[in-house]
Amino acid sequence: MRKCNIFLVDDHSLFRGGLKILLERNEGLKVVGEAGSGEEFLEMLPAVEADLVFMDFSMPGMDGAEATEKALEHYPDLKIVTLSMFGEEGYYSRMVQAGARGFLLKDSDIADLLEAIDTVMDGGSYFSPQLLESLSGSIRSREDISDDQLSEREREILVAVCRGLSNQEIADELFISKRTVDKHRANILEKTGCKNTASLVVYAIRNGIVEL
Repeated sequence: MRKCNIFLVDDHSLFRGGLKILLERNEGLKVVGEAGSGEEFLEMLPAVEADLVFMDFSMPGMDGAEATEKALEHYPDLKIVTLSMFGEEGYYSRMVQAGARGFLLKDSDIADLLEAIDTVMDGGSYFSPQLLESLSGSIRSREDISDDQLSEREREILVAVCRGLSNQEIADELFISKRTVDKHRANILEKTGCKNTASLVVYAIRNGIVEL
């Protein structure tokens, strides 16, 4: 496991304490700061050397999106992963616009936490599998948005990817071969510079191709 200094921002101290214990059981991971609000986080941030922040969205006062945006204004290399619960999908687009690089359910297991850290620290974006599944019923295509990079078919496939469909399921839905979907998906990844499904979802939300 790489070395990573982590800052925890959540208004529930028991949750922060449990998360800290889980993280620091892994060699190389160190929690260097804890805050119970966005305001406290911004006040403490200059005094610590944090690489990554686990950021709750719903907090008293300043919410996670505003805290993320303000932090990245001064520390653009800081990686911020959103902590959320089921039912908070409407906040994702705000966190993407603010600059969040990952989205993780609060009840995720340690394997998901470690994968999120590795993915985001490598420059990628991360959605926990459970979140992708929960989003599948709420994502809608934006017909009024055009993306010059992508063809109409590629946009169609990207929306299906954001709905959590596998390549085979996309092929069945669009009445095309899985091989064709594989090729389109590879082209989408190349055109957008994305590395995985998580970063494709972030790209689609950020560019208005889908809305929640």
